[in-house]
Amino acid sequence: MSVFIQNFIRFRPLLNELIARDIKIKYRRSVLGVLWTLLNPLMMMIVLSIVFSNLFKFDIENFPIYLLSGQVIFNFYSEATNSAMTSILGSASLIKKVYIPKYLFVVSHICSSVINLAASFSALILVMAAMRVELHYTIALACIPILLLVVFSLGVGLILSAIAVKFRDIMHLYSVFVTALTYLTPVIYPMSILPGWMVKIVNANPLTNYLTMFRNVMMNHTVFEAKDLVIGVIEACVAMLVGMYVFYRNQDTFILNL
Repeated sequence: MSVFIQNFIRFRPLLNELIARDIKIKYRRSVLGVLWTLLNPLMMMIVLSIVFSNLFKFDIENFPIYLLSGQVIFNFYSEATNSAMTSILGSASLIKKVYIPKYLFVVSHICSSVINLAASFSALILVMAAMRVELHYTIALACIPILLLVVFSLGVGLILSAIAVKFRDIMHLYSVFVTALTYLTPVIYPMSILPGWMVKIVNANPLTNYLTMFRNVMMNHTVFEAKDLVIGVIEACVAMLVGMYVFYRNQDTFILNL
């Protein structure tokens, strides 16, 4: 572990450069640049709020806030894991030239997604203030489900990046999986409209737990239950441990498949 920490400190300046590179590439030749991290979730919230609040008549107080909070959580997971999945493949030319701890490429993509998450979270706060929703002190606890989600996403990203090097089809399969996951996460709809058997399936989705914890502190002004916190920690730790195992087990063969 000490070797890992020393190695990480040694290459930390490189990690900062990789994060900056990811941000610059994403918004290169864009007029508004990083402002899109604020505008994109806001515009999606407006469109979806108009459509779903009138189409389905969900009886949810402050539905735009409910919707945007769901987008903040799900969009981060989707963006982070998708970008992490292609991080090794996208850095093949650099990996072939010099020695760099390969996990840094995955971590850099997750960190750049965290920056976008921070911007989306700021957009959520601005919308809450504009709609005169009470900004309760429990908002400070939002960092807990967000941190657990980041760790969980990093673990999933490590697994996906290792698999994608050998099996490129995983990129297409994962896009289908994320689409299905969209409907298995209560981003748009309330859990109350689901039948009993469907509730069990949606609750088995780890993102549901993180989203519920996040909404509790942001909208309901309540502290999440200890049970939810324990489950969230276990899910994040398991994903991280499995991700590290799969990644380190396969990283020495990456060069043969790039």
